[in-house]
Amino acid sequence: MKSIVNENYERWVNSPKVSKEDKETIRKMSQKDKDDAFFQDIEFGTAGMRGVIGPGTNRMNEFTVKKATIAFGMFLLEKFPDAKTKGVAISHDNRFFSRQFTLESARLLNELGIKAYIFDSLRPTPELSYAVRYVKAAGGIMITASHNPKQYNGYKVYDENGCQLVPDKIKRLVEIIASLPDELTVEPTLAPTQGTTSQFDEKIDDDYVKEVEGVQINPDLPKKGFKIVYTPQHGTSYENAMRVFKDCGYGVIPVTKQCTHDPNFGGTLSPNPETAESFIEPIKLAEQVKANIIVMTDPDGDRCGVGYLSSKGKYERFTGNQSAALLMDYIFNARKEKGTLSKDGVMYDTIVTSDLGRKIAHSYGIKNESFLTGFKYIGDRIDHYEKLGKGPHFEFGYEESYGCLIQPFVRDKDGIQAILLYCEMALYYFLKKIPLDVAYRNLELKYGFHETITDSVYFEGSEGSAIMKKIMDELHANPPMEVAGLKVKEVQDYEKGTIVSSDGTTRPTGLEQAEVVKLIFDDTSWIAIRPSGTEPKCKFYVEAVAKDDAGLKERAQKMVSELKKDLGVRG
Repeated sequence: MKSIVNENYERWVNSPKVSKEDKETIRKMSQKDKDDAFFQDIEFGTAGMRGVIGPGTNRMNEFTVKKATIAFGMFLLEKFPDAKTKGVAISHDNRFFSRQFTLESARLLNELGIKAYIFDSLRPTPELSYAVRYVKAAGGIMITASHNPKQYNGYKVYDENGCQLVPDKIKRLVEIIASLPDELTVEPTLAPTQGTTSQFDEKIDDDYVKEVEGVQINPDLPKKGFKIVYTPQHGTSYENAMRVFKDCGYGVIPVTKQCTHDPNFGGTLSPNPETAESFIEPIKLAEQVKANIIVMTDPDGDRCGVGYLSSKGKYERFTGNQSAALLMDYIFNARKEKGTLSKDGVMYDTIVTSDLGRKIAHSYGIKNESFLTGFKYIGDRIDHYEKLGKGPHFEFGYEESYGCLIQPFVRDKDGIQAILLYCEMALYYFLKKIPLDVAYRNLELKYGFHETITDSVYFEGSEGSAIMKKIMDELHANPPMEVAGLKVKEVQDYEKGTIVSSDGTTRPTGLEQAEVVKLIFDDTSWIAIRPSGTEPKCKFYVEAVAKDDAGLKERAQKMVSELKKDLGVRG
């Protein structure tokens, strides 16, 4: 490993293409930072690339973006005879170098002879998905690190349907990347006729906003006295979201200090809706203005968080599982009352989302299909049935990580669609004088109590990567048969593609191969373990299930702590 690190290090410090500033940064690196920056090429997985900004082979910089863009252009030229004229839509978030990476990607595609479409400034991820479909492009690129801290950036690729590439589609792209020279050497093969870069006009914003506003189910609910606090966490959704709220007649108070497109995220302790820190400033404002609900979108606008004034008179926040379950129940019930709920409907989720959502869907006669983690699988399934010309009607899609899709005019999760419907749902309960925590408890009393925890353990650098691999290897080879006093009923090993029951019977998972192990217990509680596809961490997803909530949270915490102890995982 050290030879690889040293080889890559020497190549960068001696290259005339690397700036003096970057060389100085490299020379000042600690051994730990040097190891992490050079121990591998930044991974291009099924979620694209994501990493710390800076010089190095395992970093986000002009050279790693260049190699990825050349490979994506070659991939599209190989796939589509008319890729040059169909073109590629590109967007970006508010992060450091996002605009530069966007313009560089457009330039490189042009050199390959491919047309590029860009916006005049940052736009949210769901609008990029919409843009690909809008201009019937061959694909799309989104420069974003989603909800990661400020030192990160990323690069996501989309297919011609506006959906992130699923593994069977991205496989060829990964092969092309592997076949290219290193990131400092690679150059595009110049096309005889260069492509051009066009800027989207305002109509695409107008049409996207109009589509978002069309997801409302009860747009005429009286809104007097109903207050919303909203934050875009310095990100891409501010302009579109505020426009949607105004058009739909909602009274919104934005968290002003978090509305600037600041790459330093100076007005927030965290831009991630999954964290309590991200809610500190919105809750302060909500307390001042006596808001009924808090909604937030993450920096690239595909995820959303929800806070609310509880029956205790305090502002609390929902997990992604809780908010989506409550929203799903509202949507299905509202559509049922209006006679618009399909008799052949389907709800899409993932294997690490709560069972509560599936129980709610089934109670309305809605089928369920669960996929591996990643909204691309949901978008791809929508496209599958659309092309087939038959199949279940899409009613709702979501992930536990705060991502929802209400209507599939985009093929990725859409934070603005979600916050609009969350506000409509909250308004519905506000008019009934039912606090959202009471509404959620009513769901639990009907369907059972479900306590979910998502715990992440970070493993930095080459040593961390090896430890993470060892953990997963142990789970594949010797999965535990008991955790915290709970007997394992079945082991779902998605790497092996098998589900093995305690009675010894085996059946296939029916899903793509993935580095995930899920343990199902006798009482239907479960734990799933998977390395993150975008960060150097291993994620533990836990759901404890019972008929009442007495001690349920403690049981869920014990489940994850005991499993981590058994695996020798600290943190």
